[in-house]
Amino acid sequence: MSRFFFFSSFFLFIFLGSCQTENKTETFQKVKHPEWSKNASIYEVNIRQYTPEGTFNAFAGHLPRLKEMGIDILWLMPVHPIGIENRKGTLGSYYSVKDYFDVNAEFGTKDDFKNLVNKAHELGMYVIIDWVANHSSWDTEQIKNNPDWYSKNEKGEIISPVDDWSDVADFNYDNPEMRDFMLDALKYWVTEFNIDGYRCDVAAMVPIDFWNKARYELDKIKPVFMLAEANEPELHDYAFDMTYAWDTHFLMNEIAQSKKRVSDLVNLLESEKIKYPADAYHMNFTSNHDENTWKGTEYERMGNAVRTFTVLSVTLPGMPLVYSGQESCMDKRLRFFDKDTVDWNINCDLDELYTALLKLKKENKALWNGEFGGMLTRIATTADDKIFAFIREKDENRIITIVNLSPEKVDFSITENLSTDSFSEIFTNQALSLVNKLEPWGYLVYKTY
Repeated sequence: MSRFFFFSSFFLFIFLGSCQTENKTETFQKVKHPEWSKNASIYEVNIRQYTPEGTFNAFAGHLPRLKEMGIDILWLMPVHPIGIENRKGTLGSYYSVKDYFDVNAEFGTKDDFKNLVNKAHELGMYVIIDWVANHSSWDTEQIKNNPDWYSKNEKGEIISPVDDWSDVADFNYDNPEMRDFMLDALKYWVTEFNIDGYRCDVAAMVPIDFWNKARYELDKIKPVFMLAEANEPELHDYAFDMTYAWDTHFLMNEIAQSKKRVSDLVNLLESEKIKYPADAYHMNFTSNHDENTWKGTEYERMGNAVRTFTVLSVTLPGMPLVYSGQESCMDKRLRFFDKDTVDWNINCDLDELYTALLKLKKENKALWNGEFGGMLTRIATTADDKIFAFIREKDENRIITIVNLSPEKVDFSITENLSTDSFSEIFTNQALSLVNKLEPWGYLVYKTY
């Protein structure tokens, strides 16, 4: 090889690499959140268990109530037909998808689903659906006709992504045709049903370059909202608006069980300021379908601290999630593979707490999502080992939250020079006091007036 040819080839390689980088930058734009998401709250809908009928039409009757409660985004667990081969339980897992272009007949028809989306839109709400891109059921048309779309072991046998996930087969994202199929399916539901985005199951198990491409293609159709079931910071760059605040959730459980302290929460929140992009959304929650079924209800995990952490899930930076039945004080683990209707408790007042908090979030810029909202600044007290007090400010909007993160009654004083005459407590209308007493797991939320 001549020296001229070597250097010519080398510089050509560098040039082409540079062009590819530029094209990638042009193609995959930084995530731009839909305008409507800036002060939104999200609700996870378990269609199967929501009503005795377990249908789209039956759930639609709850839309006005959820709108009144302050819900903006409806996240529907997977709406697709469920596989029969290797099925778990009598009805199977939502996450064992047999057909990516159809709806589960148990829930209704495509027209029923479209009507649900339209009714939500008429109320000013948005609909995202759960998307299972990492794996499918064992009896899809794809597994019969395109076995190379799936991961295989050394014997050439198609495998599950995780040993315990025996009802699903792992997709092979090294296959470009498989990627095209999945992208076409994602585009189909936005184009044909006008949904507003996706919650992507086990998003970190799917190559990130696929998600980057998917977001780019979907945004060509309409601005979408993308939620990743993951907490990797890089997912926020080109693909996802929001990731799970898993670490915060787990820490809430541990604090409620007296295994962790206020200082652990402070340290976590500080580390996440560094770890994540400033405009990233985090989803705060006290429960979801996985936690409820496999880890226990919020009452099992958090006991008397449920309301306290409900308050924090709304007032901490991030978007709050409410899971089906939480607003009804549901203290029941819903079965995952069988019919098990939500217990709707008419004597529960937790819906009133959610309504007050979600209304506050929507109206007060300090609590808005990402960079639309205010940064959290801790307020010092004489009992910082048990009391977590903080302020969030945006423009002229200010919110002060004070919570007792202990099972003991605490007398304390705020040691910072705060103006108390411009704040009122949202539940009692009392003015802010620098000297306070909080019952075990008590809370106070003040807004400016």
